[in-house]
Amino acid sequence: MSSVSGAAGGGPSGTTSASRTHSHEHHWFKEPTDPAPKGYVTWLLLAQLFFFIALLGPAIVGIGIKINSLVEAGAIEANGATAAAGVLGGVGALFATIANVIFGKVSDRTTSKWGRRRIWILLGTVFMTIAFVIMALAPSLTMATVGWALAQLGANMTFAPFIATIADHVPKFQRGKITAALGIAQNVGILGGTYVAEFFADQLFIMFVGPSILAIIVMIIFVFVLDDQVLPVKPERQTFREMVETFWVSPIKYPDYALAWWSRFLITFASFGFSAFRFFYLQNHIGLEVDEIPSVISTSVLIYTIVLIVVSYVSGWLSDKMGRRKVFVWTSTALFAFGTVALIFVQDVGTFFLLEALMGLAYGMYVGVDMALVVDVLPNPDDAGKDLGVFNIANALPQTFAPMIGAIMVYINDPTGNNYGLWFTICGAAALVGALVIFPIKKVK
Repeated sequence: MSSVSGAAGGGPSGTTSASRTHSHEHHWFKEPTDPAPKGYVTWLLLAQLFFFIALLGPAIVGIGIKINSLVEAGAIEANGATAAAGVLGGVGALFATIANVIFGKVSDRTTSKWGRRRIWILLGTVFMTIAFVIMALAPSLTMATVGWALAQLGANMTFAPFIATIADHVPKFQRGKITAALGIAQNVGILGGTYVAEFFADQLFIMFVGPSILAIIVMIIFVFVLDDQVLPVKPERQTFREMVETFWVSPIKYPDYALAWWSRFLITFASFGFSAFRFFYLQNHIGLEVDEIPSVISTSVLIYTIVLIVVSYVSGWLSDKMGRRKVFVWTSTALFAFGTVALIFVQDVGTFFLLEALMGLAYGMYVGVDMALVVDVLPNPDDAGKDLGVFNIANALPQTFAPMIGAIMVYINDPTGNNYGLWFTICGAAALVGALVIFPIKKVK
């Protein structure tokens, strides 16, 4: 899972326009040095909260319920439900990957008098809502997949410029605290989404569309509060090569950025390797009835979120206080690897709840610090949207690969699709490597 008075040249408070420094590179904005305004921070967090209620309720619970409704209608074979979840999730995440990078770059170059980010934040949320209408009413897996893919496209049309406002408005000394609060808002939003999904489990249209309409209202307020940067001149026209390079940041020129990218990719792979199949893991591995699963998921996410909130806040505060990021990120990622493998041995709901608490502790430490580390190693503040978009490939691409690869792995030596031992071992190994690649980063302590 951004309002201040403007300074000269269209920059946020604490920034100024900078002149061209060499022949092909502009530096219009400097990193902010003044504290982020309270109004901006308040609505940034509220927007994050309602956005993730709208997006993650369908993702965590709604997809499983939708697929089971298609099974009951005869549109999907019962033994193909797990594979269907993998395909639907993977295609959606592919659209998320592409949209995140494109709209991060587009927002960097937008010359509207309303600013660089506003228009895309609002349009993306509206687009996501329309896509959820398609998904809720879809009579087939194909149409449901189209709806989810378009919803992910809209969500990332919003999310890439939304996150880029952190680089625009939040100074380095505040980033740990504010990104920790963002992580908390995101996960409280996920919790809220699971309860919405549970409450409206038999009313798919309300489950998918209702929270998204609320997200539009909150985003409207956010974009009015946001004192968005306005580019002082129109950017130079891009060549085809430069457009292709939108999807690329050189790992040789920026090795710290590349290492942080791989760490995010690997822990996200592990995380979605579980969450994409959580519904069917509970149904087939632990043996719950379908009508029990939404309640169990809601309770488990509640436990996870309570632990995450406490740990995330403390970790972000300590990270800013100590001036250190790496120790928090690698420790949390290694602990998450352990928790992922431990899922193999869970046999009952009580143990599953305990493990969710452990995973909440690990991921809370991670979200409390990781985004601050990422923003600290961005190559160029002028291209924050593009560079964060490229970085978010590490967040979106494994959401494509993990469900699709997992949909194959769980069927190896198990025609029922329940070989979670093999699949969660692979995911745990990925997270462990994600911890190790943090050590060589030099720019951040």
